[in-house]
Amino acid sequence: MSVAESTKLNLSAGAASVAMAVLLVCLKLWALGETGALSVAASLADSAMDLMVSLAAMAALIYAAKPADEDHAFGHTSAEDLAALTQAVFVTISAGVIGWIAVARLLAEQPSRLQAEGPGMVVMSVSVVLTLVLVWWQGRVAKRTGSRVVAADRLHYLGDLLPNIGAIASLWASKTYAMGAIDSVVALTAAVVMAVGAIRIGKGAWDALMDRTADPKIVDGIAAIAGSWPGVHGFHDLKTRTAGSRVFVNLHIELDGGQSLREAHAIGAALRRAILSAYPQADVIIHKDVARDN
Repeated sequence: MSVAESTKLNLSAGAASVAMAVLLVCLKLWALGETGALSVAASLADSAMDLMVSLAAMAALIYAAKPADEDHAFGHTSAEDLAALTQAVFVTISAGVIGWIAVARLLAEQPSRLQAEGPGMVVMSVSVVLTLVLVWWQGRVAKRTGSRVVAADRLHYLGDLLPNIGAIASLWASKTYAMGAIDSVVALTAAVVMAVGAIRIGKGAWDALMDRTADPKIVDGIAAIAGSWPGVHGFHDLKTRTAGSRVFVNLHIELDGGQSLREAHAIGAALRRAILSAYPQADVIIHKDVARDN
């Protein structure tokens, strides 16, 4: 598959994700107005976060196709981390508000009553079906292009199915058994899940903005490739940092000082290609030093 075809597919998945998020937000806004269900509000907040994530993912895909320039020698991928940190703050606030209202309803003397449970269940069921369709398409694109941004967005939508199903269950319990309190319990659970996810996303974004080293598995994998590469007598100063979906790698390799510059360059270039093949999200710079025993 050519780079242009891969980019086109990735952008189609990004556009579908944004369009789906907008549609789900509109549907759930209507459902919330009709039912007054906190579980629907939790699902709405989650979809609003989805919209932000999808927009950030779309921007990341566009930025991924944009080369580095004079002002951004290492590209523009840190924008992903800034967007993720903003999303984390937004989600944490939303989770806090939903959790507060849920606790207040549970402690209230008069139990809350929901309305229009039937239409609400229909809307939430449609949301589940639409989400499944989007996840299916994103899976096909990620498999063909290897895009980690699309794959991450797909995992996020897979995680959204739980609050949607929880909202359906609470509306059904309210309609069938007049158990309105279940709505608050489901909403409180969803708020906790959202807060935990926001903390995880925020920590990852903060670590990237602070130039934290890459995942130890990636570092160990690069070390294993370099350490066993033909013509490389050793390596040192393996340094990595992350920025958005990119991993920047700096590596010093030790080569035979008696060989020609052309031969040394060929070894370094082949090693770089091998690292990029194993970790396509990497940006690799290799420095060549003379082995100490030469």
